[in-house]
Amino acid sequence: LFYSCTEGKTGETKDIVEEPAQMNVRVTDNISDMLSSLEGEEKFDDSTVLHLYAAINNYYEKNNYEAIWCNNEQLLATSDSLLSFIENARLYGLFPNDYHYNVLTTIVNRFAADTAAVGDRRDAALWSKADILFTDAFFTISKHLNIGRLKPDSMFMRPDSVLTDDFYFAQMDQLKKGKPLYAIFQALEPTHAGYIELKRAVKSFLDSADFDQKFTYVSYPYSDSIVFVQSLTKRLQEEGLLSLQLKESVDSTQLKTALIKLQQDRKLTVDGKFGVQVVRHLNNTDAEKFIRIAINLDRYKALPQQMPDHYVWVNLPSYQLQLWDMDTMRFESRVVVGKPNTRTPLLTSRISDLVVYPQWTIPNSIIMKEIVPALRKNPGYLAKKGYALMTWDGEEVDPYTIDWTKYKTGIPYRIVQGSGDDNALGIMKFNFPNKYAVYLHDTNQRYLFKNEKRSLSHGCVRVQEWDKLTYYIAGLDSTNYKNDPTRMVSDSIRVWLRRKEKHVLKVKTKLPVYFRYFTAADKNGKLVFFEDIYNEDKTAREAYFSKK
Repeated sequence: LFYSCTEGKTGETKDIVEEPAQMNVRVTDNISDMLSSLEGEEKFDDSTVLHLYAAINNYYEKNNYEAIWCNNEQLLATSDSLLSFIENARLYGLFPNDYHYNVLTTIVNRFAADTAAVGDRRDAALWSKADILFTDAFFTISKHLNIGRLKPDSMFMRPDSVLTDDFYFAQMDQLKKGKPLYAIFQALEPTHAGYIELKRAVKSFLDSADFDQKFTYVSYPYSDSIVFVQSLTKRLQEEGLLSLQLKESVDSTQLKTALIKLQQDRKLTVDGKFGVQVVRHLNNTDAEKFIRIAINLDRYKALPQQMPDHYVWVNLPSYQLQLWDMDTMRFESRVVVGKPNTRTPLLTSRISDLVVYPQWTIPNSIIMKEIVPALRKNPGYLAKKGYALMTWDGEEVDPYTIDWTKYKTGIPYRIVQGSGDDNALGIMKFNFPNKYAVYLHDTNQRYLFKNEKRSLSHGCVRVQEWDKLTYYIAGLDSTNYKNDPTRMVSDSIRVWLRRKEKHVLKVKTKLPVYFRYFTAADKNGKLVFFEDIYNEDKTAREAYFSKK
C-alpha cells in the first residue's frame, strides 16, 4: 500500500491512495478515524454538522466501518438516488441544505472533474467524508419524513415519537437489500388524506415560487422593540419604500409615510401604523409560505399513524368541523372558535354525552372578566341577561345582597343561564373530557356563521350543523347497541327538541374528537392558507425554522 497524507488547498486532510485495490480498506480506516475523533460531538468540521452522530457511529461500528455509498472509487447508484432526492426535497416540505446538499454536490463534482494532478478520486479521506455525510442525510431524511421537525407535544405524542437506532438501522438495511430509496422514504410518510393532498399541491406552488430574492422576516408581536424596528425598516427598504441610505435609524415620519404607501399598494386599511395586518403582508413571501407548508406537513406527522374509523375533526384556523366515517368525509360544518385572547385549545378526546336544551354554567374566567365588573355597577345585570346566581347546593341567591367589590379572583357561587332558545349554548351540547372545560355546542348567535372570520367565542366551539352531528352519533349507538334499551334513539331526541325538554344522553359509542391547527391545505386542487389566528405558525417558525 502506498499513500500519502497531505494538506489540500482548503485545509482539508488528504489521504491519497496510489494502489486502487486498497481504496476500500483506506476508506474504512478513515471512516473509523473520523467518527472516533468526533467523540460524540456533532460538528464534523467548521461548516458541517452531523445531525445524528450517535446513530451514524453505531451503525458504522456494527458494520465494521465499511463504506455504504461508494465502492472502489465509484459512487453507488443509491448515492445518485439520494442526491437526487435531496435536490428535490422541497417537494416533501424539506430543505435541501438540511441534508448537506451543497457539500455533497461539491464533493461529487470534484470526483467527476478529477484529474491525475488533483487526485480527488484517489483521496480516501474525501470518499470517507462523503460516505458519512450521505449516511447522515439518509438518517435525517428518514426522521423528518416520519416524525417531522417540530418538538412533540406530550398531549399528542405518538408512541414512536422518539426514534431509536433500530429505526434508522431498519431503513438502511432495506436500502442495502435493494429496496428503492424512494419507496423506503414513501413508506415513512403519513397516509392521512390531508397530508397527501397538501403535498400534492406543493409541486404547483414550487413551479412558480421565487426563492432567489431574500426578504427579511419581521417578528410580530415582538419582545424587543429595537430589533423589531430594525427588521421592519430593512423589510421596507427591500420593498423600495425606504431609502437604502438609512443605515442606523428611521424617524417616525419616514416610517409612517412608508407604511401608508405599503397599505395603499396592498389595499389595506390606511392608517400609517404597523400591526398584525401589515406584518403578515410583509411576511407573505414565497420563502415564508414554504416554511408554513413545511410546518403543516410536519403537524400531520404528530397524528396517530392510523386514525379511528369514525371521528370529529375540527381545524381551528379554517373554522371548519368535519365528520369522518371510514375514510369518507360524511359532512362538513362551519364553526365559531375562540378569540385570540380566549383561544380554543388543541386537544384529543371522545364525546361522552349529549345535553338537549342545556343550561350554561358560566366559567370563572368569564365571570371575573365580564360579569363581576358589570355586577359592581348594577346587580340587576344578571336578571337582564337571564342569568341566575346559585349556591353550589342549588339555592338561588339575590345578587343585591352581595358585596361584589371584595371578589378579585373568584366567587363562591355559580352563575347559570337556564335552558331555552336564548341560551348561549343553543339547544344542543356535546361534552367530552378535557382539562380546559370546553365543548362543542349550538349557539343562540347563529348569524355569526355567516362571517368569514369566526374566532369569536370564549374558547368553546359552536357548530352550525349540530343536528347532523347529533343524529350521526345517535345512529352509531343504534347500530352498535341495537339490543340495548338504554341506547340513544333519534326519534326520542326529536320529541325532546320539539317539547324543549332538557335531557342528558350518555354516548355508548364514544366518538373521538380532534381539535387541531392546520393553516395550509389543498382546496379543490389549489393551495390555500388560513389565518394564523393564534400565532402557532409564528411560534413554530421562530423555534424551528428561524435560519431558513
